[in-house]
Amino acid sequence: MKTLIKNGNVVTATDNYFADVFIEDDKVSVIGARLDIEADKVIDAAGKLVIPGGIDPHTHMELPFGGTSSSDDFRTGTIAAAHGGTTTIIDFAVQAHGESLKQAVDNWHAKAEGKTAIDYGFHLITTDLPDERVPEMKDLIGEGISSFKLFMAYPGVFLSDDATIYRAMKAAGKDGGLICMHAENGIVINEIIKNALAEGKTAPKFHALTRPTKAEAEGVHRAIAIAEMAEAPVYIVHLSCSDALDEVREARDLGLPAYAETCPQYLFLDYTHYEQEGFEGAKFVMTPPLREKWNQEKLWAGLRTDDLQVVSTDHCPFCFKEQKELGLNDFTKIPNGGPGVEHRMSLIYNGGVAQGRISVNRFVELTSTAAAKIFGLFPRKGTIAVGSDADIVIFDANATQTLSASTHHMNVDYSCYEGMTVQGATKTVLSRGRVVIEEGKFTGKAGDGQFLKRGTFGGWY
Repeated sequence: MKTLIKNGNVVTATDNYFADVFIEDDKVSVIGARLDIEADKVIDAAGKLVIPGGIDPHTHMELPFGGTSSSDDFRTGTIAAAHGGTTTIIDFAVQAHGESLKQAVDNWHAKAEGKTAIDYGFHLITTDLPDERVPEMKDLIGEGISSFKLFMAYPGVFLSDDATIYRAMKAAGKDGGLICMHAENGIVINEIIKNALAEGKTAPKFHALTRPTKAEAEGVHRAIAIAEMAEAPVYIVHLSCSDALDEVREARDLGLPAYAETCPQYLFLDYTHYEQEGFEGAKFVMTPPLREKWNQEKLWAGLRTDDLQVVSTDHCPFCFKEQKELGLNDFTKIPNGGPGVEHRMSLIYNGGVAQGRISVNRFVELTSTAAAKIFGLFPRKGTIAVGSDADIVIFDANATQTLSASTHHMNVDYSCYEGMTVQGATKTVLSRGRVVIEEGKFTGKAGDGQFLKRGTFGGWY
């Protein structure tokens, strides 16, 4: 299959120019001005941006949590991602206590196989890592699963003690792996929650009020300190507030290999969503919780100055009816998470480029290139260059769209951004040279996505 994209404005993390892009099968073959090459399919991108497919390195498809499972599986979730211009996800496999690391990964391969519409990789949530299991990390890194997630939160479920975190960081760092940290002081948070429940505070807003920003900042500080002692890099997931960002900034100013992501919900939504009448605030119960609005500009500044490197979604949707309502009388029983994989690209373009906070090159870096570099996919993914995978998005920077559960493709009955109008819309999406979205319609096929064996952490940043 030969495809020619003509008349577009090609934008990567470093370049911005007008050119045609010729694709042979699944790779970019030629880039040049006014290419006159015979092709099976010609796409006219006049007036639009031609950008690398988005990479969302933080999703939870079909994740068991709180007595239920996230409502998007690998079919619905990746189709929704494609609609929004994301062509690669990195999801989280979960190790059960007592289970081998390889068995945990095999379980997630079984969930994803034959379902994904776009390419995908796995991190591994590691919950049980005694000394005798540490060599399994090296084996998985060799199999292309080069990042592992550990938690400082959720005692009795996911939480790892500091010795386990150090052990994991030391082992991963030695073999080119990267530890992703959910950094919150879960032990203290549990005490705060216990006190709140004893006082009869059960409404959704108390999910946020029992998880203070200082608990996140303390976790980030401790994660970076342990990583420094282990002589290993660390990646902080879903950073939500100024307090935590200060810890990352200080570490990076010292030259430490500390990296962090934030998510659209922390850039556009705030604590006031929890104060809605009735049970509506449950829609926004996620961890970390939404913060006070003033944190948003601090996070945007961090994105602009590279103290934050990536925008992911932490996509983990639960339907309001039946699932979120499991916590009607107790906020601790509300499944944690929200939908977002479909709208990340448009939200960040709207809030970043359209509002003058970041350049269009930085937009590409935050939504694609940086994740490719950090997680061992660059230059196969994350750029438009000869030899790279033809993961390409035709993006209309002038189009507007109104976000709504009535029009989105995620398998969830509400939108966190209901009624929000944003500038910037995905029009056409190619995944390894195949058109999977054409003028807003899904033209791909579930099962066409490939599992990505990722390289080791290369220290690109």
